[in-house]
Amino acid sequence: MSAARGWPALPLTEWAPTRDTLHLLTQIVGKVRLARTPVAEHWWNVPLYVTARGLTSSLMPAGPRAFQIDFDFIEHVLRVTASDGERWQLPLAARPVAETYDALMAGLDGLGLATDVWPMPVEIEGAIRFDEDHTHTAYDPVYAAHYWHALVSIQRVFELFRAEFLGKMSPVHLWWGALDLAVSRFSGRPAPPHPGRAPNCGRHVMLEAYSREVSSGGFWPGPDGEGTFYSYVYPEPAGFRDRAVRPGAARFDEELGEFVLPYEVVRTAVDPDEMLLEFLHSTYAAAAETGGWNRTELER
Repeated sequence: MSAARGWPALPLTEWAPTRDTLHLLTQIVGKVRLARTPVAEHWWNVPLYVTARGLTSSLMPAGPRAFQIDFDFIEHVLRVTASDGERWQLPLAARPVAETYDALMAGLDGLGLATDVWPMPVEIEGAIRFDEDHTHTAYDPVYAAHYWHALVSIQRVFELFRAEFLGKMSPVHLWWGALDLAVSRFSGRPAPPHPGRAPNCGRHVMLEAYSREVSSGGFWPGPDGEGTFYSYVYPEPAGFRDRAVRPGAARFDEELGEFVLPYEVVRTAVDPDEMLLEFLHSTYAAAAETGGWNRTELER
């Protein structure tokens, strides 16, 4: 695997417009999944998943049929595949979000899979309705593929981290609200009601998402540079943010309320996988030790 494919550079100065358009397209697909699936704990019925070609909604029910929606970052198409063999696809290219939204809704309707969604993006300040968004139009296939290749490498490391835990743990999944790939460990104890809210999200969203004590690590392609690895705990125990974590480039961001590590530092390391694991291990240990988690029973 070449370095470009394994840990590609992701300078936001070059691909931010494509990132922003892709973010909105994943929200459209995610909202179809939200409308089609029963609510699961922590909203685990709504994320997308990394595949060998891009991202997928995974299988969604449609009466006696089922279907899935895939982003193919090799052929650069948005594809709907139904369980009866019917298919629809649209090239991923530079065009307004509104046009892609209208095309996908019409494509689903043509397959007998019409799905009503609320066409308002979530977790984005100043959001524009999907069907009215003629502002976000960029799509650079090179950087879309680079982002996906980065997710493939990050997924590999997150799965190693996930395999070490015996307690309740999330899948490795992509949250389309913020376009972050994440994996979460749980102490097994309930958490106090979460006080926060996000744009265009009802309070019930946060209450369900953070109903149990959680330590979460992830990758977010923002806010600047080449993106950020993060790690946080809810509720935050006393002393958590003061703990020394590894590697040395990691720090606690007071504004975000979480430990962060620049993606660029990881991708340029001698062993990126090992550095990312070190970050996940040390920040989780800070959460578990300050939070009094039963590590003997929860860890291999």
